[in-house]
Amino acid sequence: MKFVCLVYIDSVAIGALSEAEGRQLADDSIAFDWGLRDSGKLILAQPLEAPQSAVTVRQRAGKFSSTDGPFVEAKEHLGGFFLIEAKDIDEAIALAKTSPIMRVASVEVRPALEQVDSVTGRGRPEVA
Repeated sequence: MKFVCLVYIDSVAIGALSEAEGRQLADDSIAFDWGLRDSGKLILAQPLEAPQSAVTVRQRAGKFSSTDGPFVEAKEHLGGFFLIEAKDIDEAIALAKTSPIMRVASVEVRPALEQVDSVTGRGRPEVA
């Protein structure tokens, strides 16, 4: 089964890191990703830029609108994700708990929804 692990960064905790601590956290996180990949568990991992760089796009009543920056102010923000393969939610949670990002974040572990086209029976494309 695939699980998406959504990383919610604690803005206060990440902001309190020194430059050296931030580099070490990035290095540790990259090593963690390689460990998951080498064990056959990692499909994809990607950190995200700060929420201020985001644009939210909506469609309401047939009209599109865009809003710069985060939608709401929050103590935590979506800072990245990793997509893993695990036998069940318990294994996925156990893997997420070993991430060094847990020092400054919470990780939401959510099963991926498998869907197929109702006419063609074709599923969503895999990561190349």
